[in-house]
Amino acid sequence: MRDKLQESVGKSHLSYSSLKYALGDMRLWEMYMRGELKKESDALAFGTMYDMMLFEPEKASSTYVILDEEKILGWCSEKTQSMKKPQMTTEYKTIESQMIEEIKEKNQTAVSRETWKQAEDMIKRLKDCGLYYSQFEGGQFQVEFNVDLDGVPLKGFLDCLHDDRIIDSKSSRAIDKFRYDVNSWSYDIQAYVYTKVFGIPDFYWVVQEKTYPYYPANVKCSDETLFKGEMKFHQALENIKDWLNGDQRSEEHYAEFVV
Repeated sequence: MRDKLQESVGKSHLSYSSLKYALGDMRLWEMYMRGELKKESDALAFGTMYDMMLFEPEKASSTYVILDEEKILGWCSEKTQSMKKPQMTTEYKTIESQMIEEIKEKNQTAVSRETWKQAEDMIKRLKDCGLYYSQFEGGQFQVEFNVDLDGVPLKGFLDCLHDDRIIDSKSSRAIDKFRYDVNSWSYDIQAYVYTKVFGIPDFYWVVQEKTYPYYPANVKCSDETLFKGEMKFHQALENIKDWLNGDQRSEEHYAEFVV
């Protein structure tokens, strides 16, 4: 299958994200596999930074640069400085953009002080309540895998690996809505793949709300949810195999269901 994938889309493995796309529009799957689907969002950017701060704090410190608002303001004219909201002016935004570009040229990422502080406060809440120490401490962080599982090439990273459990860090709009996020974002596929690859049946999500006071939760993945993930995995795989065999190209693919 690796060779077929490489020849067809230029990527020789599948990931959680690619499997998720294969459950829907196969054109999106094809675009993702070819590197043509660029999805950037504030939520995704924050999640990437938060995980790095949580698991690789030294790397985060060298990767991210906090924008110095006072420095930007100091480069502005007196007229801009005297305004009630100088950050809203064209001059301030122009200087800020120039600073962000300079940071990018150094292969670093600019981040606002508020965003960095939010991530710090979220991690502090995890430590204050003890959840960080009971679930993450002592584990291996950002563990990479690239294996063939029953002939299926799979590649990815998991957040935290212990001998007896796997833990994934997630943020959510609300803790009581996370059960719906698991289905809508197909986190169950991710749980199924990770448990199968490492042969560890216990999977947890450490979930945290992104709004103050950053309510955290320890969520165990049930056998029922793992089973749903397994069913989704095989459905996605079937769609991919059909596409690779030419049975149904992306332009011919459409949804069909009853409501």
